[in-house]
Amino acid sequence: MGYISSNSGRGLNKHKPWIEASYHGVITENTETVLLDPPLVALDKDVAIPYAGEICAFKISGQDVPFEAVVLNRSSGEGLLRARGPVDCENQKEYTFMIQAYDCGAGPGGADWKKSHKAVVHIQVDDVNEFCPVFREPLYKASVIEGKIYDSILQVEAWDQDCSPQYSQICNYDIVTAGTPFAIDRNGNIRNTERLSYDRQQSYKILVTAFDCGQKTAKEHVAVHIDVKPVCKAGWQGWNKRVDYEPGTGSKPLFPKLHLETCGGPLSGIKVVLELQTSHIGKGCDRETYSEKSLQKLCGAASGSTDLLPAPSPSTNWTASLVTDSGRDSDLIYRFDGQQAANVPDHVVPQNLTDQFTIATWMKHGPSPGLRAEKETLLCNSDKTEMNRHHYSLYIHNCRLVFLLRRDFSQLDTFRPAEFHWKLEQICDKEWHYYVINVEFPAVTLFVDGVTYEPYLVTDDWPIHASKIDTQLTVGACWQGGEVATPRFTQYFHGSLSGLTIRPGRIETQKVISCLQACKEGLDINSLESLAKDIKFHFNPAQSMLVVEGEDLDSVNTAMTKVSYINSRQFPTPGLRQLHISTTVSCFGEDACLSVPDIKAVVVVQPPSEPRITITGSDRLVRAAVELGASPGMAPFKELYITSTVMKGDGFAHRPAVMEVMHNLDYCDILVIGNELNPQSESLQIPHSALLGKHLDATNSTSGMSIYGVDSMAHYEQALRQVSYRNWRPATLTERRFRLTCSELNGRYTSNEFILEVSVIHHAKSAEQYHNPIPANPQMFLFPSWPGPAPSAATVVIVVCIAALVVIVVIGVYRIHTTHQEGCKQEEDGAREPELDWEKSALNITVNPMENVGGAQALSEEASGELCREEEEDEEHVGGMASAESDNSDDDDEEEEEDEGEIETAKEKKLKWRTSSTTY
Repeated sequence: MGYISSNSGRGLNKHKPWIEASYHGVITENTETVLLDPPLVALDKDVAIPYAGEICAFKISGQDVPFEAVVLNRSSGEGLLRARGPVDCENQKEYTFMIQAYDCGAGPGGADWKKSHKAVVHIQVDDVNEFCPVFREPLYKASVIEGKIYDSILQVEAWDQDCSPQYSQICNYDIVTAGTPFAIDRNGNIRNTERLSYDRQQSYKILVTAFDCGQKTAKEHVAVHIDVKPVCKAGWQGWNKRVDYEPGTGSKPLFPKLHLETCGGPLSGIKVVLELQTSHIGKGCDRETYSEKSLQKLCGAASGSTDLLPAPSPSTNWTASLVTDSGRDSDLIYRFDGQQAANVPDHVVPQNLTDQFTIATWMKHGPSPGLRAEKETLLCNSDKTEMNRHHYSLYIHNCRLVFLLRRDFSQLDTFRPAEFHWKLEQICDKEWHYYVINVEFPAVTLFVDGVTYEPYLVTDDWPIHASKIDTQLTVGACWQGGEVATPRFTQYFHGSLSGLTIRPGRIETQKVISCLQACKEGLDINSLESLAKDIKFHFNPAQSMLVVEGEDLDSVNTAMTKVSYINSRQFPTPGLRQLHISTTVSCFGEDACLSVPDIKAVVVVQPPSEPRITITGSDRLVRAAVELGASPGMAPFKELYITSTVMKGDGFAHRPAVMEVMHNLDYCDILVIGNELNPQSESLQIPHSALLGKHLDATNSTSGMSIYGVDSMAHYEQALRQVSYRNWRPATLTERRFRLTCSELNGRYTSNEFILEVSVIHHAKSAEQYHNPIPANPQMFLFPSWPGPAPSAATVVIVVCIAALVVIVVIGVYRIHTTHQEGCKQEEDGAREPELDWEKSALNITVNPMENVGGAQALSEEASGELCREEEEDEEHVGGMASAESDNSDDDDEEEEEDEGEIETAKEKKLKWRTSSTTY
């Protein structure tokens, strides 16, 4: 029967179910039911027939569709669309998929069911306001200029994770902090509601919240910091007016935190000029202030230069009337105020200047008074009498430097270059500059601070006719000897000069010129490789001026933080160095659009640790007269030592400690104390070999010897040890005394005065006779410094006793020997005189066998025994010999009085011994 039904049903299910072509649905997130429009209903034309007219299922096709359709009524075909799990709008707002309806088939088994066409279903997920607004930044910062009302100081921004416009949009902001002069609009823009004052309050901290359109407030408020700045003034910030510099620390950054405030203006370029003003120090900067001659030797300059402005002395007296500018750290500077000039003696003037020569000088000069000022002559060679021809001269006229060179007539009587003109700012800038004129006729080249300048104008003139008129070389003016009733100076110079020299026959090299003007202090830039590529910088030759240029503000700021001060002198001149910074800011299309105030600061160079130069050695020497007379004489400073120490602070306990330093000396003077040297009988000499390979020279006179030149202390030691004193007529000489002093930096640091006394022994043969009978160790007569621990008093007494006995034996032997010889009275008198000299000297001789024998005979064994009993006799003298002195005495006052009594007794006995001499 079921089989029949199946067969009969198969024939009855003729139609497919029918549904709408599309459906639109809405579901609220986190719910199950979908509201469909139209409702989900399937129809079947087989509706009167069981199974075939019933709807058994709705099937969904699509990938990862989180929905399902269920049949609510099989007969009516009603269905329901629902979510299989929670639907999240934030993950997916819409879904689209296909749905089909199935009838129940031909029988109860559902076989041969039919399906409808596919309908499209669009589902929209409705949002729920589940999230709070969140600010995009944890903290907001801004700054305002005082006195200004802003439309918007800054903007805060919040966001919401909800998916719908209603709940995800921020509809409002609010300032939580009460009583603040700020307001905020619905877009998050904060403005000030009143003019702020930097003096009243420099910063504000406020809290802000946000609301979404569902009026849900932010979970956490956000902090806003607003700084109030004073009215912006363009200028440099982050610098100190004073920079301390410790000598020996190398290069020190001047402004490590320097930056330029431009008030936000658009810039196209920045130019900064830094000037280190050191005109008050020496010749324009901190140089090693050695003499010009020493500097020339150090720099390898050619010899043969003539100093036209030497220090006044008996041999260089033409500069005595000139005014020296003192207080310049030993630089010899002459100041000319339009009234001083000097005639250089004829024997000093370089003769026969050839086609090659060099004129060099330091000069400081300012603008001349008047519109058309007179010529100001530095150097002039003119006719001494009759005429007024200028043969060569160097002068300034209207801030132009002019060198005149008139040649004598030769075979070619034609126009020749005669005047060479230079127009330079340095000539009238009131600063020190080093000028060198190299003449290679007809070419003349000027060097200023080591930089070459060719003349801008060269004028020709006829040569000068040869004549027998003498010429006069002058400094500071020009000599007018002819064409006037009274010869006089004219064309006076106004300014300062130093180191004016002429070197005939040779021109100076660029290397030597650069060395002579080199400055030991200046500006520097650290880490050049770290500068931006667009930064340009330029130093002047002395490195006292630095120009920095760039287009980017940050690059210029970085470059300025690397500008440093450096002073390579071992003992720099302490004091202030003025520092001046000027700035030019360019904007697009404008030359200068922003006014930046100049910076004025100072570099304070701290006083260096001054060296203490110490000369040590034997200060009392005894030499035989024959040694002084023999060549090369005696070497008085053979055991000389020169040391230099400074006081340095201890890094841990800050206690001063002595530290030895090595540096140069520039002269050592040996001065004879007492009568000057007699050139007929004595001299101080130094072999030429002692100066070879060193930067040293030597001069000597009857007053002593001077060794000079910038060189090491070791080289000075070596040279001084080879100085010899010779006296080839020493018969009447008893002693010679010398004083030695050494200097660094032209006397800025001087050594102690080392006094050396040389005692002279006559009749050296007698001394030999004295020494020969005693082949034993002579030290027991000389009482040297005892090695190791000091001997006990008993040991000293034993030694003294043995010495006295030996003396008696020697005297006895010698007396027997002399009784068989006849000595003339004259010889005995001659032998008697040197005794006084012996006793004054430090020579340790117990007795002179050539002394009066009668005096020796008066010394009895009882006296020697008494001598042995005087244990505390530290200053006892036996025949002019001083015993070793005790440096450490712990005796009380009574013991000291006893010692003095014993010493008096010994002196009385010695005096009796001397006066009891008998002539044989």
